[in-house]
Formats: sequence, C-alpha cells, structure tokens
Amino acid sequence: MKLSPREADGYFARPDPDKTGLLIYGGDTMRVALKRQQVLAALLGANADEEMRLTRMPANDLRSDPAQLIDAIKAVGFFPGPRAVFVEDATETAAKSILAALEDWAQGDAQIIVTAGQLKATSKLRKAFEGHRNAFAVGIYDDPPSRSEIERILGEAGIRNVPNDAMSMLTDIANDIGPGDFTRMIEKLALYKFQDDNPLTLDDIDAVAPQSTEAALDDVLNVVAEARSGEIGPLIRRLQSQGTAAVTLCIGATRHFRTLYTCASDPGGPAQGIGRMRPPLYGKRRDRVLRQAQAWGPHKLETALTILTDTDLQLRSAGQTAPAMALIERALIRLAMLARSR
Repeated sequence: MKLSPREADGYFARPDPDKTGLLIYGGDTMRVALKRQQVLAALLGANADEEMRLTRMPANDLRSDPAQLIDAIKAVGFFPGPRAVFVEDATETAAKSILAALEDWAQGDAQIIVTAGQLKATSKLRKAFEGHRNAFAVGIYDDPPSRSEIERILGEAGIRNVPNDAMSMLTDIANDIGPGDFTRMIEKLALYKFQDDNPLTLDDIDAVAPQSTEAALDDVLNVVAEARSGEIGPLIRRLQSQGTAAVTLCIGATRHFRTLYTCASDPGGPAQGIGRMRPPLYGKRRDRVLRQAQAWGPHKLETALTILTDTDLQLRSAGQTAPAMALIERALIRLAMLARSR
C-alpha cells in the first residue's frame, strides 16, 4: 500500500508491529535516514540493538547470499518484543531477494524495513510494496517540514514550551537548512536549555543557529547600514576568502537596502512597515532593521539603491577592467558615508 505524506507522518510515529514491511525511498539520503531512524525507534524501542531485535544488512550483501534476508526474518530472537530486519540502500539488483522475503513472510516474522534512493514508478521494489496488502511504501520528498514535524522533533528533544514567535523562527530556519543540520541544531538547543523550563526565546535559538556565509554577509550589510565604514574592509576580505563573489555581495546589499526602503517608505511609518514584511522578521533582526530604516529615511535609501544598481551594472559589464571586489567595496564605503550625512 502507498502512504501519502500526511498518512506517513502518523505511521512513522506509531508503526504497526503486525505489518510485513515498509519501503522508504527518496532522493535525499539524509531525509530518508531520519525517517528510518524514527520508525525503527517507534517500532522497536530504545534497546533493540542491545537485545538483538534489529538486524542490519546492506542491500549489496544480498547479491552473494540472496537467502540471508529470509533467514533473518525467520530467526527466533532471545529477547521478547517486536523484531525488524533493516535493508539499507536497496536497488533493483536486490529486488528479487526482497520480493522473495515479502512473499515468504508470516505472522511472527521480523518486519522488513527497506530504504532506497529515488525510485521510478516502474520500479519492482515500489510496485511490490505498493501492491502488497500488508506492507507500505513511502516516498520522501524535499518539501519543507510541516509544523507538526517540527513539533515532533522538538518534543523528542524535550523542548515543549515554545511560543509562537519562536516556532515561526524555527520554521524559517528549517526551511533554509537541511533536515540533518536542523536536527543537530535542535539537539544543541536541548543541551542549551537543559533543566531550563522557561519559554524558548529567540535569543536561545540565535545562540545555537548555524552560522554560514550568509551570516557573514549580514555582518557586512549591517556595518554598512550603521555607517561603520572602518569595519567594511576586513569583513569583505573574510567573505572573499570564503569564495563569495562581488556580484553576490552586490545582490545581497541591494536586497537588504530594498527591505529598508520598503520599511521606511510605508505610509504608516517604519514601525508599521516592518509589521507588513513578508516573510516576517523576528527578534533582534527585526529591531535592527527597524532602527536602520528609521535612521536612513526613504530619500537616502533611494540614493543608496541607485548606487547599488549602478555598481551592479558595472560588475556585469563586458568591458569592466577594475577588480570586482574593489568596486563593491568602494560602493559600500560610499553607502556608509551616505548614512552619516544629514
């Protein structure tokens, strides 16, 4: 049987121990691995490895010994409780052995959990699990995690007092980074909040959120917007060493100053303008953008956007001979000086 993404979320949390098996497939190996970990933990409990109720086998091993999967599901365990055999990285070459095990499975045998990469609709593995009356197939896609999925990850980490603003920030982060990075961030957050029952704050999240080239870019743009021209050069050298291109820096600066202009030019004033931002801004970033928009005002921000547009055209010009990073550095220094003017 085939499970939809919504049905799959519920099944991964509460798998049926009487089912024959489950196929989890998808192009993102990390997402597939996380779902496999979740379903095995829910199916077998925390001590499955120690109690030898979980058998792991690479799918490649089935080439040399096709019968070992049937032997594994029929083996009698020493400890009571549900059992499973996990077949990792299955391909069509392992389909014959897996299909034979599905056919030979009987009540009391270990459940067959199979993971695979992206499978076509014509795949023998997909067809076998989707057409089986007592087994499931689930495709894992690169969709952003749902709120319920994020709540589950937080709950497993012991983080339960999460206000709406913190949940919104976590949702934005989950949409920007990979599932493995997000899970590791939540693990760090759980350690950071250990024995702290106070509500989760935006500062708590900021303390453990992954830092990236984008964070370094934000540092440069904040320095420019706050007229700290002496700090621009070292930060640009840092970005350059990370491989950031001058055009990327110019695009980021244009986006930042367009955000400030949208906020500053709102008919209701910057305070109302920032409340209409989509996607919304939170915490310290929201306060900082509001201060910058109020300090600049719409007229100076129009001038800033003109400078950045001219610089972007220069950087993309076929006849440009000056060093690209020097051009954008000069433009950013001009902006910082403009911020100081009255």
